[in-house]
Amino acid sequence: MKQFNSNVNSHTFSSFFVKFAVCFLFLGLAYRLFSSSFVQFSPVVVTTDTVFDADKGLPPLPPVSSSDISVNHTAKNEKCNVFVGNWVRDPTGPFYTNATCSTIEEHQNCMRNGRPDTDYIYWRWKPRDCNLPKFDPKKFLNMMRGKSLAFIGDSIMRNHVQSLLCMLSQVEQAMEVYHDEQYKSRRWFFPSHRLTLSVVWSPFLTKASVFEDVNGVSSGIIQLHLDELDATWTDQYENFDYVVTAGGKWFLKSAIYYENNTIVGCHNCQGKNITELGFYYAYRKALNSTLKFITSSKHSVYTFFRTTTPDHFENGEWNTGGYCNRTRPFREGEIDVNDIDGVMRNIELEEFERAAAIGSKKGLTLKLFDTTLVSLLRPDGHPGVYRHLHPFAVKDKNLKLQNDCLHWCLPGPIDSWNDLMMETLVNG
Repeated sequence: MKQFNSNVNSHTFSSFFVKFAVCFLFLGLAYRLFSSSFVQFSPVVVTTDTVFDADKGLPPLPPVSSSDISVNHTAKNEKCNVFVGNWVRDPTGPFYTNATCSTIEEHQNCMRNGRPDTDYIYWRWKPRDCNLPKFDPKKFLNMMRGKSLAFIGDSIMRNHVQSLLCMLSQVEQAMEVYHDEQYKSRRWFFPSHRLTLSVVWSPFLTKASVFEDVNGVSSGIIQLHLDELDATWTDQYENFDYVVTAGGKWFLKSAIYYENNTIVGCHNCQGKNITELGFYYAYRKALNSTLKFITSSKHSVYTFFRTTTPDHFENGEWNTGGYCNRTRPFREGEIDVNDIDGVMRNIELEEFERAAAIGSKKGLTLKLFDTTLVSLLRPDGHPGVYRHLHPFAVKDKNLKLQNDCLHWCLPGPIDSWNDLMMETLVNG
């Protein structure tokens, strides 16, 4: 009996000990799960799209680490047209300001010139079907180490180069090593990376005699040779490793057209007894000659061919009182390309497709840099009257303020072109 009671007591004690141990383990596990939940979850909800409110504008924004907003590059097997999408809020703001970049020219320096709103700098381009990483100036400079990159075209090219210089200056400041008399063609050098960056002024890409002053006032009709390229860029073409080129709005100007040094027609030249061919004739000829030169050259160059940049003049043109005072981007589908830009774009696509087919057989790299839609949706990003310093400071009722609704404020929407250019280089 004593032995039996002893076994029972021993069993009871053992059972109690086991239960106590199990309870202790469960309590420990519960505590671990409970405490870890505070590590893994945060009560703060972060949204990527903020609803636009033009009346309220942007509230003060806290500093955000770039690592908190980094986005992976598009996977190589992911098919995505990075040029189709919408502009979304970017609370981190631009890479630079007019205070941190010294290469912004007067007409694009909207902050310095007194533009009162800043909402236009808090947007980024978001492709419809994939992510677009922000421009990485350090990575770009390393990719371009020892190379030569040239932008060939008109003042939109110069606008783009200013943007790129400002973004790269956050890593290394460029040294200007050349400029022409009017500072339209310029060249910079990044010593640490041995990168040469050029902008080559050639608004028609072909040989042209232009009779205009710095304000665009004409004293004679333009003489344009459609079958002879501008030696300003062709003579130095073999020095370039990468080229960005495009036509543009200069083709809308009145001009007389030559082929084989003989007049073949004109655009908007009333009273001269010359056949009216229209600007689209000259535009196709010039782009065809340019792309034929690139695809037939023995020097292989990585080429970006940029599409037309729409303007946003309303109620007139640049010289007839047109203005652009919108304060938010359009959404995709809210605006269509106008007839003139549509004609130019169709010509560009046709000529590029023809050249790309030839280039692919020769192992050349030609990329369509299709920024038309990207630009079309940003009527808020132009200097407008703030192309000059404090335009309303002069109290003159008779003074007519000229608006710039074609070029872009810096910082501004054109900065996203660098995001697109780098994504093309990395995954194109």
